[in-house]
Amino acid sequence: MPANAPEKNAAPPLPEPLRVPVADSHTHLDMQSGTVEEALARAASVGVTTVVQVGCDLKGSRWAAETAAAHAAVHATVALHPNEAPRIVHGDPVGTPQPSGAGGGRSRQGAREPGGDAALDDALAEIDRLAALPQVKGVGETGLDYFRTGPEGKQAQERSFRAHIEIAKRHGKALVIHDRDAHADVLRVLKEEGAPERTVFHCYSGDAEMAEICAAAGYFMSFAGNVTFKNARNLREALAVAPLELVLVETDAPFLTPAPYRGRPNAPYLVPVTVRAMAAVRGVDEDTLATALGANTARAFGY
Repeated sequence: MPANAPEKNAAPPLPEPLRVPVADSHTHLDMQSGTVEEALARAASVGVTTVVQVGCDLKGSRWAAETAAAHAAVHATVALHPNEAPRIVHGDPVGTPQPSGAGGGRSRQGAREPGGDAALDDALAEIDRLAALPQVKGVGETGLDYFRTGPEGKQAQERSFRAHIEIAKRHGKALVIHDRDAHADVLRVLKEEGAPERTVFHCYSGDAEMAEICAAAGYFMSFAGNVTFKNARNLREALAVAPLELVLVETDAPFLTPAPYRGRPNAPYLVPVTVRAMAAVRGVDEDTLATALGANTARAFGY
């Protein structure tokens, strides 16, 4: 490796600051290195003034709520990740939380003994309690993830997903969707249950045709760093047709670091890299896009 080459795992440099502030609509500060204060300061220095901290299990959801209560720039969402539901019901180690598009996720608890439906009900009751807190602006990430899930796991996921939809509607909170290899079933369940007034497809992974379906239903579509990947033509085509008022930006950090830093740690301060790539796809200047992104995220999460 040349002496001046960056280390593979080194944090990417700070990008040029945005002139119009935006929000990172989906991040996992609890999976990133450094303190929350450091992450927020770096993000604010480049125009990312708000972050939505997302829960994936009970421990992470409690942490999200506590962190949002302590920091004005942080809003929380709480949920059992789709892969958490079969873990609880069946003791399935495959249920490790995995943010969309990531090859894997961080397991906080590892394999465990099966808890059955009663254990899932207990966990959902705690999510319901947390969802009532004022600093919690959303219920998610919930949804369906068929990447490594067998038939029994799918049943547990769908039951959990339906429960999260009900919790979000009852508390008037946004619903944050995790959809991995499950587009048709996610849309079906939303239609059957009746989606909340504000529904966000986190790390949008569908194509342009699905984007038109989401747009007709009024669903927000949040784009992550993978929209910059060479093989992500479907995402760029979807971004090109999505109504501007329904588009959000996110990191899903520490995963999905945008090009040219793919494979290195992601963090909220890298949002401007994705914003500029999105602006190029849309054929608009970055200030116009950033203005829309900031307003859309506030509207989506009700802050």
